[in-house]
Amino acid sequence: MGVPTRTDIHQHLWPAELIDALRRRQRTPLLKGWTLLLDGEAPVEIDAHAHDQGARSARSSSERPGERALVSLSSPVGIEHLDGDESHPLLEAWRAGTATLPPPFSAWAAVSVVEPDLTALAVDLAVGFVGLQIPATAMATPAQLEQLAPVLEVCAAANRPVLVHPGPAGPLPVSPRWWPPVVDYVSQLHAAWWSWHAVGRTVLPTLRICFVALAGLAPLHHERLAARGGRLGPVDPGVFLETSSYGPQAIDAVSRALGIDAIVLGSDRPYAEPVDPRGLRLGDAAAAAIERNNPRRLLEGSLR
Repeated sequence: MGVPTRTDIHQHLWPAELIDALRRRQRTPLLKGWTLLLDGEAPVEIDAHAHDQGARSARSSSERPGERALVSLSSPVGIEHLDGDESHPLLEAWRAGTATLPPPFSAWAAVSVVEPDLTALAVDLAVGFVGLQIPATAMATPAQLEQLAPVLEVCAAANRPVLVHPGPAGPLPVSPRWWPPVVDYVSQLHAAWWSWHAVGRTVLPTLRICFVALAGLAPLHHERLAARGGRLGPVDPGVFLETSSYGPQAIDAVSRALGIDAIVLGSDRPYAEPVDPRGLRLGDAAAAAIERNNPRRLLEGSLR
């Protein structure tokens, strides 16, 4: 297969079709011009340039020629949690818009977690989507994960991975702007991580799954799990964590807990910038694993 490509598995880029669909809505989530209105967060001013496909493509090509960037629907917007009649136009806009993304972009599929269309998901995974993004809020308990299993089984059957991303924040009338990503999103990722630990591999024995933002550092609580009567078991080679919003200290700590083979490169661009694995002082082999070899195993499966 040749030398694996450097891959950033977690970016966001809204196609024009999705922007137009959000602007047509009469209730949240919606866009008014470039102001995003949500239930759980303060109005957010979106940087139009950040979602300019040509500009983003040119920037990626100039910064890191040959890099692959995987973009996903922004789950905190809450589209996946809308009823089917509301989510359908937005998900169709995502499908149509991502079908024509320029290099270096590929996309994660998205589905309604309220009324999932399993047939459409199977088609999406067959025609070019790299896998499926799921909001962490859809697997916040073991029971929710079991209810979600039919959706995830479609991915396992297609040999495609799942990316677990924070979902909508809880309503807070007054809070610092950093509160949702630092508190809500991390808490959601913790819940999803422990739900997976409790029942995930039993329910879905072959699924490859990746948690963004190092699962909110949930793996660093494995000692507490043991102290409270739980058991981690062996490191699961089908479970990955990506690096967005964290730096050398956190990445080093999580790699010590799970091993370097679990860590994959992700940036959350345009909301955060990529970390250069070669600046982590983990060595060239570790850097190559994070930015090339591990993403390839996540996306394609075992290379043995």
